[in-house]
Amino acid sequence: MAKIGNIDLGDFPLLLAPMEDVSDPPFRFLCKEQGCDMMFTEFISVEGLIRDADKSIQKLDIYENERPIGIQIFGAELDSMMRAAEIVEEAKPEVLDINYGCPVKKVVCKMAGAGILRDVDKMVELTRAVVKSTKLPVTVKTRLGWDENTIFIEEVAERLQDVGIQAISIHGRTRKQMYKGEADWSFIAKVKENPRIHIPVFGNGDIDSPQKAVEYKERYGVDGLMIGRASIGNPWIFRDIKHFVKTGQLPCTPDLTEKIDVVKRHIDHSVEWKGEKLGVLEMRRHYSQYFRGLPGIKPWRASLVEAMKKEELFQILDELKEEYSRLGELQLVR
Repeated sequence: MAKIGNIDLGDFPLLLAPMEDVSDPPFRFLCKEQGCDMMFTEFISVEGLIRDADKSIQKLDIYENERPIGIQIFGAELDSMMRAAEIVEEAKPEVLDINYGCPVKKVVCKMAGAGILRDVDKMVELTRAVVKSTKLPVTVKTRLGWDENTIFIEEVAERLQDVGIQAISIHGRTRKQMYKGEADWSFIAKVKENPRIHIPVFGNGDIDSPQKAVEYKERYGVDGLMIGRASIGNPWIFRDIKHFVKTGQLPCTPDLTEKIDVVKRHIDHSVEWKGEKLGVLEMRRHYSQYFRGLPGIKPWRASLVEAMKKEELFQILDELKEEYSRLGELQLVR
């Protein structure tokens, strides 16, 4: 049974990873509907929060149907992290999560995200300060280390636990790897097997199928899985993994009719939350993933990307379903 503070997540929970420009409320709604046990917001700049920047403040939006949910922050300055923790607490999430894993250059160059993996002492100092600044359970998402020569994740996990974090999610790559190569879960397993570690340890990286989820569950003994990129265009992955864990059988793949229905609801939620112009625009990144593997989809996808109104999108989707129904190709291969 995995628990973060007093939050009971059940046996072997599935978590949605925080993903910039992806894990917003419209997408989270779909993942929750498909069985995700806990979700996290897009990561939020602490400097943006304390300056009251619109984009950062908007990311604090959470809804009752999303709970339990964690708000994730990133930063490198002690005072800013502490002030941001107070702002996050006012938004009333279940958890405050600190990002020590983002590998992108514009974050790392400020010694935030994975940049702080070069200074473990500072990571511990910042974490201690955040824990003391909030009544919320504090968790951390991080990577194995900066590069292959600085993998100190066992020590990091111990020290962060000692200053009060209540769970840790570990991506099985170094910052140097970015998202290339294969995630090495053997280091995650070492953290989980460490007799000093008593907080939940969640594994992250390369979980893209129910079969791999069960394989990694059994091989590495983690308390649960955090799923990121594999959920984009595929919120069903949470449902599928749970079904496979419970029955040992793969569920039926959603056909094109079900996919189009979900895409429509994603568009509806996106427009409702962001307004039509931005809601339609920011849906563009999702179409290639939703319809991946569908023969002849390229011109349809181009039409979806070019559309500027919700009504246009719905008309294209209806025509797409009608065309593939006529061809007898509603069943997708995933």
